Amino acid sequence: MTSDEWGSVKQRLLKTVGQNNYTTWIDPLVLGPAENNISTVYVPTSFFGNYVSQNFADLILHEMKSFDASLSRLNFEVAQKTAKPVTEKTDAITAARPVSKPAASSGVYTAPLEKRFSFDTFVVGKPNELAHAAARRVAEGGPVTFNPLFLYGGVGLGKTHLMHAIAQELSARKPELNVLYLSAEQFMYRFVQALRDRKMMDFKEIFRTVDVLMVDDVQFIAGKDSTQEEFFHTFNALVDQNKQIIISADRAPADIKDLEDRVKSRLQCGLVVDLHPTDYELRLGILQTKVDVHRASYPELQMEDGILEFLAHRISTNVRVLEGALTRLFAFASLVGRPIDLELTQDCLADVLRASERKVTVEEIQRKVSDHYNIRLSDMIGPKRLRSYARPRQVAMYLCKQMTSRSLPEIGRRFGGRDHTTVMHGVKRIEELKISDGQIAEDLELLRRALEA
Repeated sequence: MTSDEWGSVKQRLLKTVGQNNYTTWIDPLVLGPAENNISTVYVPTSFFGNYVSQNFADLILHEMKSFDASLSRLNFEVAQKTAKPVTEKTDAITAARPVSKPAASSGVYTAPLEKRFSFDTFVVGKPNELAHAAARRVAEGGPVTFNPLFLYGGVGLGKTHLMHAIAQELSARKPELNVLYLSAEQFMYRFVQALRDRKMMDFKEIFRTVDVLMVDDVQFIAGKDSTQEEFFHTFNALVDQNKQIIISADRAPADIKDLEDRVKSRLQCGLVVDLHPTDYELRLGILQTKVDVHRASYPELQMEDGILEFLAHRISTNVRVLEGALTRLFAFASLVGRPIDLELTQDCLADVLRASERKVTVEEIQRKVSDHYNIRLSDMIGPKRLRSYARPRQVAMYLCKQMTSRSLPEIGRRFGGRDHTTVMHGVKRIEELKISDGQIAEDLELLRRALEA
């Protein structure tokens, strides 16, 4: 069978088994020689070969027979380092994979990676520079002083982008490494499947012999006791072997409800990094990067000055929404044949702009902040200057400035008739502390999310 025929077989299998099964079980297969009507197929591990033999062998053989009717059976062999597939061009596909563990490119359990989510396309600003630097360090593949790396933040702030970037960079720099990237949901699914099929030893072999384990959205396993138990033991086994672990979640380990204390403790023992909500400068930088891509697709379109600044100001909570709005704007302008000006932008993105309007009130912010710091509302807006009241008061003033359209004098009046210069001082102080004090930064993020929920 030629390489083209084998490629046709795999494409037919893709349509039959679906993308997930294809990526996990079919794509890593490498065609070997055929002898005595038996065709050899190389697999990354013995467990992998057993699974494919039991679940897909008949289907694969059926498709192969359409090109070679003499075939009667398939023989699955673990790929040796010296093994070469029998094809027209032996350098087109290589079966040079280690026997003891699946290669990083084998796709075993690994979720598909988005090539556009690379370090080159990640726009760095103050809210995400620490997360980016930590991700870069891990992606270099050398020894690091923190394990695990735990990235957390709200929707659309870049966690998944960094996870994909790390996985791709590691695979490019260190192709010999076993890089395993998957979601916590996939981890649970594979665990339950192994329990059902009584193949826990195979499961443990796969997950405890990787060089780098990457798990996305780990909050998914909260409340699932058996999965947490296995995750905990997998975590310990890999750390004991000095293997790198990278985790992402939508909140800090301590804030994940129904996550066992021992799992929280383990997740907190490395570097925990928050991807803060984007600031105006970062949003503008992201738009400027993306607009160059769109201009290549729509070279005839003209854009009025100030449009990107307008979008960066008005769409502030989610980078995905921001990027989607720009994509829609270019497509709409191209379809109607008009330049991108403010009027067209407001017409095209009316629903997005409405959804992004700040509807939080000063009173809501004051209540949330006083509850968060466990002080009475009357003390926070009253005349007392004790630090235990003054700092929450400044936090509330800062959030009022950021999340409402109220002027400084108006905010001052809502805080016991204070002067606007007092509000300015409070806002500036919190801006300084946000950079130097991790606790203040975390408080601001939690309060923002609570107010936007």
